[in-house]
Amino acid sequence: MTDYITVLGLAVGVAAIVGGQVLEGGNLASLVQLAALVIVLGGTAGAVMVQSPLPVFKDALRLARWVVKPPPGPGLETIRQIGMWSQVSRREGTLALENHAYTAKDPFIKKGLQLLADGVPPDQLRGALGVEIAAFEARHRAAARVWEAAGGYSPTIGIIGAVLGLIHVMEHLSDPGKLGAGIAVAFVATIYGVGLANLVFLPIAGKLKGLVAGQVAVKEMIIDGLCGIGHGENPRLIESRLSGYLPPPPAPKGARPAAKAKK
Repeated sequence: MTDYITVLGLAVGVAAIVGGQVLEGGNLASLVQLAALVIVLGGTAGAVMVQSPLPVFKDALRLARWVVKPPPGPGLETIRQIGMWSQVSRREGTLALENHAYTAKDPFIKKGLQLLADGVPPDQLRGALGVEIAAFEARHRAAARVWEAAGGYSPTIGIIGAVLGLIHVMEHLSDPGKLGAGIAVAFVATIYGVGLANLVFLPIAGKLKGLVAGQVAVKEMIIDGLCGIGHGENPRLIESRLSGYLPPPPAPKGARPAAKAKK
């Protein structure tokens, strides 16, 4: 499912900057400077690549798609599946979950069901899957920090572009016709650096951190449910407890907040 608010937010931010330029009577063409864009994007990418190991850098590029198409968070369908596995376990024993483990598409769920089928106690199951959650969170948070680092380097690289533009201006003081282009690159490079940091890189990092936290919640919900199955809990009790992981439902239209009791 596409996260349209990300696209809308980026469009609003760019429109506000471009609209402000128009309202000030500026020329939109002056904001388009290929040299400034190459300096900022290339310099920022280079700095991030120096800082990050190759696997982390690749993960950061791969996770960027989550900003537009985020993975599903805790869902009712998963809770119903866990409830169904609980019923199967109570009727036929945990060994019957082995067939469901073979058909599970999620490797995390497959591993949990297989451990249950093998007779692993719930506490040990929680510990084994908890290690996997910790590794997942550490790996994906490191990828999010790559975008955060890009947001830190980008404004500084923009200043470097500004200095390069001013150097170009100084080299052509005797030719006034070339001064305008150099000054334009100088100021536009700063705009690109600050703009990309605050409209693209830092927002991507922040959203990825939130999405990673959501995926961790999904995995913790699965562990909670599987441990409930291992303890032989009632399926309805398991589903009721897991429903606490779900986000609150939206308020119905036209609903009014409850009136506060008078003292």
